[in-house]
Amino acid sequence: MAEFDSSTGATRRLPPLNALRAFECAARRLSFRRAADELGVTPTAVSHQIRLLEDMLGQPLFVRHVRRVTLTPAGMALFPVLRDGFDSFASAIAHLRPQRTRPRVVLSATRLFTARRLVPALGRFAAEHPEIDLHLHASDVVVDLGAGDADIVVRYAEGPFPGLVAEPLMPEWVGVLISPSLGVVQPSDLRNVPLLHSDWTGPMAAPDWASWARSAGMSDLTVATGVRFTDDSHALQAAIAGQGAVVSSLVLAAPDIRAGLLANPFGPVLECGQYHIVTTANAIRRPEVAEVRNWLGTLRHQYVLD
Repeated sequence: MAEFDSSTGATRRLPPLNALRAFECAARRLSFRRAADELGVTPTAVSHQIRLLEDMLGQPLFVRHVRRVTLTPAGMALFPVLRDGFDSFASAIAHLRPQRTRPRVVLSATRLFTARRLVPALGRFAAEHPEIDLHLHASDVVVDLGAGDADIVVRYAEGPFPGLVAEPLMPEWVGVLISPSLGVVQPSDLRNVPLLHSDWTGPMAAPDWASWARSAGMSDLTVATGVRFTDDSHALQAAIAGQGAVVSSLVLAAPDIRAGLLANPFGPVLECGQYHIVTTANAIRRPEVAEVRNWLGTLRHQYVLD
């Protein structure tokens, strides 16, 4: 089958595909964390693949700064070649696939919002709109609507959103959440239980123990120690398991509060911004995107705090 031979007549000696994909994604995003989010792996896995590629090439492809990365000359030379190659792969494969007969909508939201608000409501959406394929993209990294990363998003941000179509969805409220089994009934009881923390990655001020303690007038509460989580959902699960108290979303934890798994035994409750539904003018003209927006609007009427 000579027609399938390489045009060079020589066996290709290429690095592993996973290493090339990790590099191309990290170079495009200029972030190992964002590349990991796009590829569905951990930042450590992305870093490992890029180190493997650099070792094979015998030179660095990135300059690692404290909170960002930049491309070296070698990285800048390699990136456009891989980017164009992957774009060509995607285009060729898309032409080979059967044309979709069902409308598809990609909805992006933070991981906690997806887990606590969207997933429980999926059954109702599927029952009401069996003709729409809804794809949930759970990410704490802001997606680029203009680049087509998603059709519609729920963003926890103040706005404005220039060039986009946005509407408020619901306010966010945060407060102390703890398992009723720990018997915490007044603020002073917090001195006797572990404090749980989640690392906030959003663009707005972090709802954390320090801000809550200031509002509560508890300047003597030790807020710098305790287990830290990179995922808000994990912090809530630890609180449900009775491993300590956490300052987190009362709105998104409302089902757990109503089920008796968590309690908000006392204030203060802090208002921390607003969730918005955001899309583009072109996307909202599609009937299926408009249906998803309408469905999201119904969620604001659920789990309202008593």
